[in-house]
Amino acid sequence: MLPRTSRKDSNEQIAPADITTWILKYMRIGSFEFNLRELSGSLGDMGTFVPLAVGYIAVCGMEPAGILLMMGLANIATGLYYRLPIPIEPMKVIAAAAIAQQWPPSMILASGFSMGIIWMLIAATGAASRVANLTPSAVVRGIQVALGILLAIEAGKLLSTSWLLGGLGLAIGIGFRKCRHAPAAVVLVLLGVAIMMINGTFSQVMSPEITLPHLATFSLGEVWQSLVQAGFAQIPLTVTNATIATSCLISSYWPERQVSPQRLSVSQGIMNLFSPFFGGMPMCHGAGGLAGQYYFGARTGGTNIIEGIIEIILGLFFAASVAGLFASFPQAVTGTMLMLVGFELIKFARDVRGSRDTLAMAMTVAVSLASNMAFGFLAGLLVNRMLPYMNTEKQHPKKPRQSPQRSSGNGE
Repeated sequence: MLPRTSRKDSNEQIAPADITTWILKYMRIGSFEFNLRELSGSLGDMGTFVPLAVGYIAVCGMEPAGILLMMGLANIATGLYYRLPIPIEPMKVIAAAAIAQQWPPSMILASGFSMGIIWMLIAATGAASRVANLTPSAVVRGIQVALGILLAIEAGKLLSTSWLLGGLGLAIGIGFRKCRHAPAAVVLVLLGVAIMMINGTFSQVMSPEITLPHLATFSLGEVWQSLVQAGFAQIPLTVTNATIATSCLISSYWPERQVSPQRLSVSQGIMNLFSPFFGGMPMCHGAGGLAGQYYFGARTGGTNIIEGIIEIILGLFFAASVAGLFASFPQAVTGTMLMLVGFELIKFARDVRGSRDTLAMAMTVAVSLASNMAFGFLAGLLVNRMLPYMNTEKQHPKKPRQSPQRSSGNGE
């Protein structure tokens, strides 16, 4: 029953605060929650998705319906399977190459299919789990911190479009983070929508109409070409950030729940094997997306289901308008969300203790920022492996060789 106020007369009414509390508490099915907090979490990684989706649609000519429907279905399936917030994101190396070089849609779809094959092979061999078992936690933290710094740098560029709006957004993001009645991401998105309304953006929105993705095809030649141009470079980033770092971050947020790198490899493989045939972009998981979801309130798989439903509705009914809507969303608000996600990842540096681990993490971060995260990962591993030998030589210098002592003649 709904909770009631303390009045005893016939005009007894349900207090608005009690209604909100009831909704927040009881919008639950099993281990899944469907409330404002989970909705806020579902919006938490939009800063990494929206810019690349706009590039795929506006520059490469991909169909919005295919991108959104396949991502929505992948989100719902992932939420139901893991029962945790597990982000679905674009593969960033492939996206950057495709947009910069203006790939045709068929080649983007071919790259997704190639990633599906590779990740099923990685899952079958257990390669990701073996690499994870050999990777020190300091190196994983270094990858997370490097990603956080990169997101913060990108956020700074977006915030520069309006420092006033960015400052207001940061204040909202920090001040409303733990507010269940008005979660930060919901307030920020509403702020962005209000600005779009003031600018007259919604006058360009077309009337809703059902749009279904077309069955897509691509050639084997395009599969290989996409691997050479970006796919092989994508693999180490996905291993480190989308698989190992995401698995580690899940353990940090939910110590009682373990999601192995192998399981994440399987889900990445499956969604990329099927989605390209219906216009889906190459997708993966990601530590940055998970940090964003968690920061803004995600705690259950309900986050993925909510996000998936939103994406399916946009893809089915607003495909003709979605690119313009995404492109018109205030960049400063997007930058605010990216900045807060970056801070969320950078804070994991405090978990590293000891000079050896600190140096390994610092080397991972430095090389990642100077080149890429794959090289940073290797540099951190190298430093972590070499330091014990260096410390041993310093602590235990070689002693001068002594000649054996003569016998004392007493039998000893």
